Amino acid sequence: MKDFVDGTAFNNEQGNRARKLFAAVVLAALDDAIADDKKYGNGPDQIARWARSRDGREVLSCAGIDPNERVVSGLMDFVGKGVRTSVALSREESERRNAAQESEAA
Repeated sequence: MKDFVDGTAFNNEQGNRARKLFAAVVLAALDDAIADDKKYGNGPDQIARWARSRDGREVLSCAGIDPNERVVSGLMDFVGKGVRTSVALSREESERRNAAQESEAA
């Protein structure tokens, strides 16, 4: 029984690592689309084309993201804002965004 639990825990951990790896691929695709948007002006179209492609849907699924149209439009909106993923995921950016929302509400 103990071997079964250890094996299950190991497999779960492997799955989590694989999901994180695919999530990193999604973040890299977003950064590439943002770079394309700044250079050529077609970033949202590029990320939409990728997310709707067979490979894009597969990567999104492996990252634990349901590849539907709502997700595609969210990715397009994110790329349209032009904020790099490393900046968007930072604590400083989230604090700045929260402060801006609080000042708008007041």
